[in-house]
Amino acid sequence: MRKKANSLLLESHLKTLRLPTMLAEYPGVARECADRDAPYDSFLERLAELEVNARSSKATERRLKQARFPVAKELTDFDFSAVPKLNKSKILQLAKCEFIEARANLVFLGAPGTGKSHLAIATARAACRLGHRVKFFTAAGLANLYREAWDERQVLRFEAGLQRLDAIVVDELGYVPLEKDGAEHLFGFFSQCYEQTSLIITTNLPFADWPATFAGDKRLTGALLDRLTHRVHIVEIRGDSYRLKSSMKSKQGTPSRAPAATRKPS
Repeated sequence: MRKKANSLLLESHLKTLRLPTMLAEYPGVARECADRDAPYDSFLERLAELEVNARSSKATERRLKQARFPVAKELTDFDFSAVPKLNKSKILQLAKCEFIEARANLVFLGAPGTGKSHLAIATARAACRLGHRVKFFTAAGLANLYREAWDERQVLRFEAGLQRLDAIVVDELGYVPLEKDGAEHLFGFFSQCYEQTSLIITTNLPFADWPATFAGDKRLTGALLDRLTHRVHIVEIRGDSYRLKSSMKSKQGTPSRAPAATRKPS
């Protein structure tokens, strides 16, 4: 009876201290330690380890969810053999996210379908697992959010949310030309992030062609690039579209059907 009362009291304390994993695991760990005749500190150390691991896992899940990635992409899923000129060791080194700690930027440059977005998302997900706060945007989507924030006089609040991030993914920069106000909004965004928040950017355009994206404003684009490239890692991906090659292989592997005039009746 006394043992049951002690258990109820312990469970009450663990609930009050908000230690759900220790609450769930202590009976099993207690039996295990008793079987091994382990000291009390081993019992406590094991319970604390389980609690810390559970909290770390939940925190990672929360960061991944808050990043709002459109799809889950990992480096383990990337087909490096399809892009033989890509330096795999460099990509794996960048996935350690030391560039985020240094407040540097990362740009994936290449033709459509070569895996830029995959690598950007995979790197950003690795950053989440390392404890960094990340958010995903498309370039056009980010410009629209800025426009809405200006219209609703909430731009300071919007930017305050961005300032709490360690890294921001800006996908598909250059795919859709921006109007003057959109270009100005993104310039303000780049200026705000300068040496404060790391950017992970994917683009299909070489830097010389960026003015076409930013309403033809060469002066604004030059100032933007000056901030972006101050400390930057550029990964240029050369090769044909991976999606196109996959589609062609799929079509080639599908047996052709005989013309209707020569097809035998069933």
